[in-house]
Amino acid sequence: MDKSKIIMGALIAIGLLALGLCIKGGIDNFSNRGRQVTVRGLSERLVDANLVTWPIVTKELGNDLTDIYNRIQSTNQRISKFLKDNGLEESEFSINPPKVEDREAQSYNNEPVKQRYLVTNVIVVSSSKVDLVRSLIEKQPELMREGIAVVAGDYQYQTEYEFTGLNDIKPAMITEATENARDAAQRFAADSHSDLGKIVTASQGQFTIDDRDQYTPYKKTVRVVTSITYELKN
Repeated sequence: MDKSKIIMGALIAIGLLALGLCIKGGIDNFSNRGRQVTVRGLSERLVDANLVTWPIVTKELGNDLTDIYNRIQSTNQRISKFLKDNGLEESEFSINPPKVEDREAQSYNNEPVKQRYLVTNVIVVSSSKVDLVRSLIEKQPELMREGIAVVAGDYQYQTEYEFTGLNDIKPAMITEATENARDAAQRFAADSHSDLGKIVTASQGQFTIDDRDQYTPYKKTVRVVTSITYELKN
């Protein structure tokens, strides 16, 4: 009987000890709840565009579509020769179907027109030879010597530069952004006389690719921001 009481007492003591530890842990967790810090880590890269799209736009006016067609054919041949002579392959540019505007048929135009048809002709260069194409854009005035007027400033036909190598630099940028976030969290923990704990939540922002500035669209800034919440411990 005494032995049973002793065993029973020991079990109760063990139970009370376990209960006390659980209560202490709960109190500690409660006291530490809210002791968190949320930080952001930034990673940026300056990269060169690796793809350029350059629309070469010419326009023809006239009343005879056959004559306009022949002029367009001649213009396309001379522009194609200019591109090939300067290092581009035929696969790197294409000739779009001409866009014909019948000015006489426009309902809002009540005035008689001297030249009925306005035809827009576009040759589109799409190439990874960004530096070469940039040099050709600067050499456009050479086409004027051949009587070819290249239209500039049309918002529908803007030269575009792209960077398509994001997947190659993504892993390193994510690592850098995460490390920068952790460095910021560690500094905060040190300033608050705390130790940095485990990650509570983490989120990665979208990668953005923007022109470095309006004057050098062939230079791109790639950017990503991570947001991480850490526990702070005494």
